[in-house]
Amino acid sequence: MIKRYKKRPVVIEAVQFTGWNWAECKDFIAGEHLIHPQWMREYDYIEIETLEGTMQCSKGDYIIKGINGEFYPCKPDIFTKTYEEVS
Repeated sequence: MIKRYKKRPVVIEAVQFTGWNWAECKDFIAGEHLIHPQWMREYDYIEIETLEGTMQCSKGDYIIKGINGEFYPCKPDIFTKTYEEVS
């Protein structure tokens, strides 16, 4: 028998990587999991150490802090389908 499940409501913290906000991203993850950015005119992407290994975070992607303090990138279309801003 197949069961159905829904996600529990969880509040997360996140910052969107714009290519220009390297310092903000570094501060957000306390620099622990951030690898040196790849430079063109602005930062085209940064690399983040995640539980699954090194992942690339491109301009426009969100960096999410998970419920256990882990960090990972998320594409903007998935982010907006999954999360909504809370006050």
